[in-house]
Amino acid sequence: MIHEISVFLVVELVGTVAFACSGAMVAIEKRLDLLGVIVLGVITAVGGGMIRDILIGTRPPSLFLNPVYVATALIAVLILFFIMKFSRRCQDLLYSETYEGMMNFMDAIGLGVFTVVGMDTAINAGYGEYRFLMVFLGVITGVGGGILRDIMAVQTPYVLKKHIYACASLAGALCYMILLPRMERDGAVVISACLVVTIRVLARKYRWNLPRIEIRDRE
Repeated sequence: MIHEISVFLVVELVGTVAFACSGAMVAIEKRLDLLGVIVLGVITAVGGGMIRDILIGTRPPSLFLNPVYVATALIAVLILFFIMKFSRRCQDLLYSETYEGMMNFMDAIGLGVFTVVGMDTAINAGYGEYRFLMVFLGVITGVGGGILRDIMAVQTPYVLKKHIYACASLAGALCYMILLPRMERDGAVVISACLVVTIRVLARKYRWNLPRIEIRDRE
């Protein structure tokens, strides 16, 4: 049991750091001050879990009962902020392909990890027999923080516009649901999270997008 908890805790902390850095970079790109960077970084890291807990009636949400995730996100954001503040070289990355790739990879890691975490939370809450709810909670945990981040940054949520985002989370959730009864939990966690990351990375590289209607601008 101790081994299971420690492995899952490490996975959650990795996802927390990845999402916190993703949110902080959006805030830095928007030229927000330190408080703005902290708020966007932390809300990206824990926002999806907060939405999930509200939906299943966990009160107060777990982030208020176990502050380790907020503290981890805060530390990650502060380190990133001061690195960007005092390193001209890092600031120059904001306008490079390297920055876009790093952002996508961090976001993909967070998405994969929290998709699995959301489903596992549903199982632990006694909803393991409700497959649709499990998958929904997995996806909302994965994408919820990014949606809140983008709303607060006054931009169209990334999940709604390009590069197979929610669909990657859905694929990981379905994968976890299929694998969990057939193998050990740790293996199912790693495979499902890696599937999400792989889909996200490939979607950006090969510009996979869902179809949309192209409307000409009014003259």
